[in-house]
Amino acid sequence: MRINEAIVLAAGASKRLGSPKALVEVKGQTLVELVCSKLQSAGISVTVITRNSLKTKIQDLLPNVRIIVNPNPDLGRTGTIQCGIESIGIKPLLIVPIDRPGFSLDTLKKLCECNDTTIPSLNEKGGHPLVITSEDCGNILQAKPDTPLHELINPDRITVEDPHLHLNIDTEGDVIELIKVAKYL
Repeated sequence: MRINEAIVLAAGASKRLGSPKALVEVKGQTLVELVCSKLQSAGISVTVITRNSLKTKIQDLLPNVRIIVNPNPDLGRTGTIQCGIESIGIKPLLIVPIDRPGFSLDTLKKLCECNDTTIPSLNEKGGHPLVITSEDCGNILQAKPDTPLHELINPDRITVEDPHLHLNIDTEGDVIELIKVAKYL
């Protein structure tokens, strides 16, 4: 199966960070621009799922990217994924959390060739983005929006060499680390 579509999850409240993760500035652009650019350079069509309060800002930054609003983002990440699947249809796709930008183009290429639900792994620890099959898209759509994703899928793992795979942007300290390693992303 060839993956050529991704949903970028950018609907979280960013309570620990105190400001929207998607709009964090890095390398002269926002995190949502960085992530979407990386996906598009791999030939992947991007749909960003966000909250209503961020829609206009993200649309202004990314006028050629489809922006979908999750009307109930506080119900959970699975609900945001459901909005994306409902928007683009049940098909194999990448799920890309906005706060996990440490993947490389090589990892994207490996993931896009996977035939099963798969996550990248570094030092035996799973990371993002994740590929899901059409079958798992259907399973996700049938779940309650607050169901943790790990209860709905059982991904395979592929080993990758991305040194920043586990970078997770949740706090100001994480943003400082992101800025330090941005030239490698």
